[in-house]
Amino acid sequence: MSLPTNTYTSFSAIGNREDLADIIYNISPTDTPFFQNAERMGASAVYSEWQTDALRAAASNITLEGDDATGATLSPTTRLGNYQQIVEQTVIVSGTQRSVDSAGRADEYSYQTAKSGKELKRDIEYALTRNQASSAGGEGTGRALASLESWLATNKASGGVSASGATTPGFSGGTVAAPTDASTAGTFAKADLDAVIQSCWNNGGDPDTIMVGPHNRTQVSGFAGISTLQTDANMNQDITLIGAVDFYKSNFGILKVVPNRFQRDQTAFVLDMEMFGVAFLRDMQLTPLGKTGDNDKGQLLAELTLISKNEAGSGKITDLTTL
Repeated sequence: MSLPTNTYTSFSAIGNREDLADIIYNISPTDTPFFQNAERMGASAVYSEWQTDALRAAASNITLEGDDATGATLSPTTRLGNYQQIVEQTVIVSGTQRSVDSAGRADEYSYQTAKSGKELKRDIEYALTRNQASSAGGEGTGRALASLESWLATNKASGGVSASGATTPGFSGGTVAAPTDASTAGTFAKADLDAVIQSCWNNGGDPDTIMVGPHNRTQVSGFAGISTLQTDANMNQDITLIGAVDFYKSNFGILKVVPNRFQRDQTAFVLDMEMFGVAFLRDMQLTPLGKTGDNDKGQLLAELTLISKNEAGSGKITDLTTL
């Protein structure tokens, strides 16, 4: 069909109103499973410290009747610590932008502040779960907390074909060094997971969580013996295909399988979540900053560290493939 002569169309019209939805769609994930499930604690210094202890190994204990008492060899506690790390984000919005009619939000400053708070929460999860070393910082360097992957040194396995180069120094001399990766990577194996869970249990832990990145979350569901697909039919004949594992029943207890978008996908954690806390020197706060012109400023800030109450109750499988 041809267009009638002199038909006035939207292509040449001036002044047609825009069709902009009054909603802002944002699917960026904000779930932070480690941060949300670790105990929230307080702090009073830039270096948070705590103590751990352990019972001696059980042994044969047969004593003579009427024998004199002799003192046992006693061991001191172990003193550990982690540095407080500051995370912050500053919001600056012009007076003009706060005055115009914006689609999807009543006030730009309030919207950007709320968005920044979610972004900081993600940054905290990232800091808590990665392979970051602790650092005291200095005049020109910020303090850094030691992350979960750096703390876990007792119970570990490497998925790499060769574990050459892999190290986890753990806590020593007041700081925690960053672990180094193996020169190769391997597939997440059920045998390695079982070995780490058993090692945690042997050392007194009671792990309750397997925390993994997206690729190795699917690997858990494919382990031999638990990967059989099932169907669930109800009275309405609706069918659900079940192809994922949410709980892993080991020889030493049932563990919840939790995916985490912000940890390194090449590492799988076996965690006793009661053994971890997040200690805040300063909880998340918004501080208005002084005006220096035609704008409004605010700083979102928190100061916190990871408390690893006793890392020997948890473990990790490292150097895993991610594709």
